[in-house]
Amino acid sequence: MLLNLNIIDLAVVKSLDLDLEKGMSVLTGETGAGKSILLTALGLALGDRADSGYVRPEAKRAEINLEFDLADAPEAQRWLKENDLDDDHHCLIRRIVNQDGRSKAYINNRPITLQTLQTLSEKLVEIHGQHAHLTLLNSDEQRRLLDAYAKDQPLLDQVNACYRQWQQANKELETLIKAGKDKTEREELLRYQIEELQQLDLQNFNYAALSEEHSKLANLGQILAVGQSQVDILYENDEQSVSQMLGHSLNEITHIARFAPELNEICSLLSEAQIQAEEAAQQLRRFLESQEADPQRMDILENQIAVIQNLSRKHHVKPDELPELAENLEQELDGLTHSSERIEALKISTAKLLEQYDQLAAQLSQQRKQASKNLARQISAMIKELGMPQGEFLVNVTALDLEAPKLNGRDKIEFLVSANPGLPAKPLAKVASGGELSRISLAIQVTTSSDKTTPTMIFDEVDTGIGGGIAEIVGQKLRSLSQNRQVMCVTHLPQVASQAHTHLYVEKNNKADITSSNVRVLNDEERVQEIARMLGGVNITANTLAHAKEMLFQSAASH
Repeated sequence: MLLNLNIIDLAVVKSLDLDLEKGMSVLTGETGAGKSILLTALGLALGDRADSGYVRPEAKRAEINLEFDLADAPEAQRWLKENDLDDDHHCLIRRIVNQDGRSKAYINNRPITLQTLQTLSEKLVEIHGQHAHLTLLNSDEQRRLLDAYAKDQPLLDQVNACYRQWQQANKELETLIKAGKDKTEREELLRYQIEELQQLDLQNFNYAALSEEHSKLANLGQILAVGQSQVDILYENDEQSVSQMLGHSLNEITHIARFAPELNEICSLLSEAQIQAEEAAQQLRRFLESQEADPQRMDILENQIAVIQNLSRKHHVKPDELPELAENLEQELDGLTHSSERIEALKISTAKLLEQYDQLAAQLSQQRKQASKNLARQISAMIKELGMPQGEFLVNVTALDLEAPKLNGRDKIEFLVSANPGLPAKPLAKVASGGELSRISLAIQVTTSSDKTTPTMIFDEVDTGIGGGIAEIVGQKLRSLSQNRQVMCVTHLPQVASQAHTHLYVEKNNKADITSSNVRVLNDEERVQEIARMLGGVNITANTLAHAKEMLFQSAASH
């Protein structure tokens, strides 16, 4: 369960440190007081996308911290341990949003990615928004809810794994069959291209070495001229060579070193330099003597390089990538040569995968049909309690007329409702009354949540469009959910608020032209005042206060 929510500099909240309890907690306050920002903070801490607009004016960053006790969250404990993020039975989540919109996330003080945070969050908190009834109109969401209720996720995973294997094999099969139509023409082209590349002696191919040898022969005249001039300068110039100048300097400094022994090291260096200069001159002379112009070799190199560059341009690759290209073409040719064998193997494989998929999809469909009856019966009972005494809820599971496999099985799942006897059931999207749709949505959410293992559930104004005695029943249903999990509910209804174990109040402060919001836990007397405000509006009378006390007393007595 969620033990603590800490917010710093997030929108209208400057600083908030809120301890949370087990059971059902409600969050109330005047319109515009800032109730939504708490849901925003929770959403950000649990992995929602962030932007700079969340940072409080004049603050450098916003920060949200959540502390969880994982005693009632075994799946989260297991996941943290598998990902080396565990810390006994506690979990700390931290999210920081900077002024530039960039954010960082941490689990137990270790930096993690947003995707990792979202994966963990699904095992800790489930949020039902005030527009959940609109999401329910989506057919995929209806399928997801039925599958969650049926607890068929392991079988669904097998179906989808089999589908992906079939899809991959079938795609390769279709590609090979299509390629087979112009196979002969492609084989001829590949053989021609491979033969063309093989003239390059690919086993000994070294474009860099060829380029280097060509450059050397092309510049041989300059090499010989410059080399010979440097031999003269280093050693062979009788009048003033480097060797002669070093020898002269050595003689002069050796003479004065008799009076300054510390110059002996310099003499050694000059002697070594003279030897090195003479050796360099001799090596350079030997190199020059070994060089010989070879016009025939030059022609061969120019022809080879021209062929290489032409093939490089033709195939749109760099010259040194030609051997790799030849290897790829040979592999493709080999694949075409043996494609008929591969096609037969793929036909057998896709047929087996299709048979396996059909069996798994049939099992999944059976589980869904069995679960749909129980789900429909439970939701029908609940919408009757929620002010639709003649209402009937149906979950249709029908087979799609498809030959090929499909992700998530071959079923079409549709939620239907009949508000009055004698009238045919219609899809949820065609339910006329917004109030009816809200009640049906709430019934679905409460029913499908009953068997879930998520330890904390948050309902954000899901009771919109409901009032009177129905609102009291909604409050009772939400409270019943809190028997084995933590439930938080943002509400405007006193009938719902009076059912809570803990009442949180959001209030707005305006100081120095800066608006801020704060949350505090109401004591018994304050709670009476807040329920009365929700009942009576601006002018709270003695009768309103008495009614508020009675609602709280009846709620406590019934539990």
